[in-house]
Amino acid sequence: MTGPIETYRGMVTAWHCDHQGHMNTVQFHAMFDQAGWQLLTRAGYGAARLKAERRGFVDVRMELEYQGEMLVGDPVVIASGVVKLGSTSLVYRSTMRRGDAGEITATAVCTTVHFDLEARVKTPLPDDLRPAFEALVLP
Repeated sequence: MTGPIETYRGMVTAWHCDHQGHMNTVQFHAMFDQAGWQLLTRAGYGAARLKAERRGFVDVRMELEYQGEMLVGDPVVIASGVVKLGSTSLVYRSTMRRGDAGEITATAVCTTVHFDLEARVKTPLPDDLRPAFEALVLP
């Protein structure tokens, strides 16, 4: 792996913004959450497989650092990569930028746990997907 992969692309619209005119914190969380699901899907663990295996992911920690405002019309690009890969969990970092090469406006670090939806307990990540997750580990 040589760096993070793109996991989200969009635009800030008026409904993303609060009464102060900038994107509300809840929207940052929503975009970072979508980026996380894209990262899992790119590793081969998309919705169809999760549903078939009755598995899911539970975020147990999310740290956001806001570094700049996002305003209506700003292009949003998020890139993500795995920071740490465990037996039942992974930690990934996502960086939000204004546009493709724009300034960093926020960074999120999320710890998510692989979860058995029937037994309601953590469960090991599938062995067949480990190489795909390892390929997403940041240098």
